[in-house]
Amino acid sequence: NTGHELGHKKGKGERWLAKFVLAPCAYGHFFIEHNKGHHRDVATPEDPASSRMGESIWKFVLREIPGAARRAWKLERERLESRGKSVWSLDNEIIQPAIITAVAWGTTLALFGIGILPYILGTAFWGAFQLTSAKSSTCR
Repeated sequence: NTGHELGHKKGKGERWLAKFVLAPCAYGHFFIEHNKGHHRDVATPEDPASSRMGESIWKFVLREIPGAARRAWKLERERLESRGKSVWSLDNEIIQPAIITAVAWGTTLALFGIGILPYILGTAFWGAFQLTSAKSSTCR
């Protein structure tokens, strides 16, 4: 939730902090999709981040997590193309936190071994689930 709040800020430093906070959960695309997609389309059929009436949390999670990632990439591609930049550049605000995730997870694996991987993946899922479940309960 800290990453969510920092992602709402306009300052460059706060937006970078959002990337660092969301990186351990491999959920760095969240603030792109949330601010530029969800806020625009909240509670409409176009919004994968709004739960449907009567939808279980599990059905919502399975629809929202991949749907939000796809829409974040679409939004970021449009933003970068409008500036004449490649989606595969370091200007991509999805790639930036993905690099942070790779470095953090790689360092953790190097220090603690492959046995730590289930804990890393469990933590990543739990962080994404917490953001998702908050949207499920507040957007009905």
